[in-house]
Amino acid sequence: MAAASAAVRMLPDGGADDEERWLAEGIAGVQQNAFYMHRALDSNNLKDALKYSAQMLSELRTSRLSPHKYYELYMRAFDEMRKLEMFFREETRRGSCSVVDLYELVQHAGNVLPRLYLLCTVGSVYIKSKEAPAKDVLKDLVEMCRGIQHPLRGLFLRSYLSQISRDKLPDIGSEYEGDADSINDAVEFVLQNFIEMNKLWVRMQHQACCKLGPVREKEKRSKERNELRDLVGKNLHVLSQIEGVDLDMYKETVLPRILEQVLPEFLQVEAFAKFSNAIGKVIEAQPDMPVVGAVTLYVSLLTFTLRVHPDRLDYVDQVLGACVKKLSGKAKLEDSRATKQIVALLSAPLEKYSNIVTALELSNYPRVMDYLDNATTKVMAVIESLFDLIKGLIKDMDGAQDDELDEEDFKEEQNSVARLIHMLHNDDHEEMLKKHILQGGPKRLTFTVPSLVFSALKLVRRLQGQDGDVTGEDVPATPKKIFQILHQTIEALSCVPSPELALRLYLQCAEAANDCDLEPVAYEFFTQAFILYEEEIAYSAKLLKKPDQCRAVYACSHLFWTDDQDGIMDGERYLYFFEKGIPQITNTVIQDLIELIRTEKQSDNTAADPLTEAFFASTLRYIEFQKQKGGSIGEKYEQIKTT
Repeated sequence: MAAASAAVRMLPDGGADDEERWLAEGIAGVQQNAFYMHRALDSNNLKDALKYSAQMLSELRTSRLSPHKYYELYMRAFDEMRKLEMFFREETRRGSCSVVDLYELVQHAGNVLPRLYLLCTVGSVYIKSKEAPAKDVLKDLVEMCRGIQHPLRGLFLRSYLSQISRDKLPDIGSEYEGDADSINDAVEFVLQNFIEMNKLWVRMQHQACCKLGPVREKEKRSKERNELRDLVGKNLHVLSQIEGVDLDMYKETVLPRILEQVLPEFLQVEAFAKFSNAIGKVIEAQPDMPVVGAVTLYVSLLTFTLRVHPDRLDYVDQVLGACVKKLSGKAKLEDSRATKQIVALLSAPLEKYSNIVTALELSNYPRVMDYLDNATTKVMAVIESLFDLIKGLIKDMDGAQDDELDEEDFKEEQNSVARLIHMLHNDDHEEMLKKHILQGGPKRLTFTVPSLVFSALKLVRRLQGQDGDVTGEDVPATPKKIFQILHQTIEALSCVPSPELALRLYLQCAEAANDCDLEPVAYEFFTQAFILYEEEIAYSAKLLKKPDQCRAVYACSHLFWTDDQDGIMDGERYLYFFEKGIPQITNTVIQDLIELIRTEKQSDNTAADPLTEAFFASTLRYIEFQKQKGGSIGEKYEQIKTT
């Protein structure tokens, strides 16, 4: 039953309340089966003890809990497993059951996860009994644990293996020390467990990135994943406690294996030379390669160089020189895609160093720039100079005071910047966004970001109108990519905070995404809009007074009732709904309303309103007129008394 309930709980994620409920159900299942397991242990019933312990461990098969909640459930089961281990030890000590038979017996559990937990528990007793070499049992256990490839469940299973075996490694001076190679066996066991746990942890990262949902949920999952680093790192702590690891073994065996997992390969010292030579060979092997393809490779190499070796200007100049060599003998570039890549190649050093003087130190920089046509060269220079000229309007200058500028003057300046954005046309809005606009600070973003958003939406509509003509190896911009940038932009705006403006921009982008048939993108924008409305804006409804709320309700109330018959809509809403046959509006309700109005008129101390009196009298005459018409309408009004 417990196994079935655990399987039922392996469903898609829910909310926080659901997660609390699932955790409570899991803990209840652990406690219930632990109770029956204790009863079996007290009566020395090994068969029932294994049965209920397997059902208890089946609760750990759930996929619904976050890492934090799963840890709570795991600790409940872990405490019970320590008691079960003590029982196994007593059973084998008394000779009631052979540890070898017990090791074989637990492998008959129905599900793989409970089976492996039980196997690790019995394996601990097996090593302690010394009936088999510790290295053989540990090797068997670490290999068997590969049967669990779910990242979260696999991490906790291997953490359990590490905990129950840390004092049973065949180390020098240990009671489990074996032959001369036992130190290597102990190190190999810990390293292998560490490597497998690191793989599971990395897979969890990719699952968090690919999983759909709001940005805050993804950030929450990433944060919870980072909290599991301690589980992986405990292997390094165990490794540091092995007495037999000397300096030579650490240098030759331990450190290289750890660095393979901890440090990416691209951080090798000779990585630049290897990549540069490889790209050169690829380009030489394909003499017919388009210019745009070759330049794109150099852009990627330059991006890598600026990130890994930002202080090596000679590497940057080598990349530019290799690009010049490829372009030598060619006239000015006419391919717009190749031109765009050259611009990206030249812009990368400027963006990295934020200093034109540094670019002047690169001897090949002007040589690459010579291959741009005159118009592109001028545009690059003019736009950069323009933004540099108005940087005092785009962002706060060092030492500037907030109250130095009048509020009206500030708004006028920012409106001018917003108009400037509409005058610029660039397929790569991300460049303009990151380099200039988002540096403006909270006061300026509310003016400049909307212009950038609508400018990007204009580009989206232009791309959408091309009916798929935007193709090739290097598409400058796609609607989906632009929407991703817009999502980041508006998210920054919502943190200013300016939630009302962010809400409107989310809805504008959702509408545009829907027009582009990008349903998942539109859904994400709508989701963010609802989250923003719920968390930041919803309480503003209290600003409306009751009379205003009532007017809004009755003004649109007729929208919720339709009828095929044509009718005349009277100003009095009750009579309108009464004639349309609304069940809640009966002749009794109309009669009570007439009596209520007359009572209120008599008890009102204020002066009578002639318009109100005339409207009420006109309504009563209308009722009498409807009575005289006869037919179904006359029957409706027959029981209403106006005098």
